[in-house]
Amino acid sequence: MEYGIITWKMDGMGTINVEQPFVSTFFSQKQFEILMRSGLIYYSSFETSDSHREVIISVAGQKKSIYIDDIVEIHPIKKNFWMKISGNVSLGGNYSKGSNLTTIAFSGNLDYRNKKAFYQTTWNLNTSFQGDSLTANNGEIDLQWQRLLKNQWSSLILVGTSQNLQLGIKRRYDLSLGAVKDIVYNTWNRFYVTGAISGITETSYESDNPSQQDLAGSLRIAYEIYKFTSPKVSLQTNFNFIPYFTGAERYRANYNLNPSISILNNNFKVGFAFYFNYDSNPPEGSLSNDDYGINLQLSYALH
Repeated sequence: MEYGIITWKMDGMGTINVEQPFVSTFFSQKQFEILMRSGLIYYSSFETSDSHREVIISVAGQKKSIYIDDIVEIHPIKKNFWMKISGNVSLGGNYSKGSNLTTIAFSGNLDYRNKKAFYQTTWNLNTSFQGDSLTANNGEIDLQWQRLLKNQWSSLILVGTSQNLQLGIKRRYDLSLGAVKDIVYNTWNRFYVTGAISGITETSYESDNPSQQDLAGSLRIAYEIYKFTSPKVSLQTNFNFIPYFTGAERYRANYNLNPSISILNNNFKVGFAFYFNYDSNPPEGSLSNDDYGINLQLSYALH
């Protein structure tokens, strides 16, 4: 269960989604990770309750009745490694015969959930060609680990690499340590803030410029909206502000917007991805201090 939608996946009938308000109680002998609105996490199976809109779980050997409305997420504890992985893969592109310009966009994420821990790999690659020449290249790959703490706080470790031809970045490596705070997390939306300290190593396209190491901060504000009944609708948007504490005066800002809607079935979605990147003091040889783009994308959801 996520964002107020309980999902059953069956071999014969496929995937069935039921909105939480229409569920009085439910039963399962399997073990689940249960995230409550208060931030508490339980590990238990479910028993039906005689009370309306309640379900019974087992806590330290004692039966406990909880309100369904207080449950934020339910995830099955799966023994198979591959069944614990979920995510999305998106592919988009554009071609203009008049300018002989081809744009290819490939993005996605793979998520792995364990008890109190969350691992995620994300990638976003945008490449443009004009004839045989590379005219734009913007790519980013991140690996992050989160551990759920109390009061809707999570610790964060992130390792990332990126490249941006427009901003003059041939290679950038990031190592970030920080925390995530869920401000709003309910049956249809999530609003959270991330703060981190980052060690950054950059190499520009100018061969005469040596690699540069800096210490920077990171403040990320993210908002997500989901509708899991058919047709599925989602909107993800975030803004990231990165001030540099060392070297020349500098800051960076990134904004992303990604709405989508399901087509054909609940696993296929169509939408677009918009990005905007700004650097107040890019390396020498950069073509500009900002870069932006928009791509139509077809996505497929795993599991």
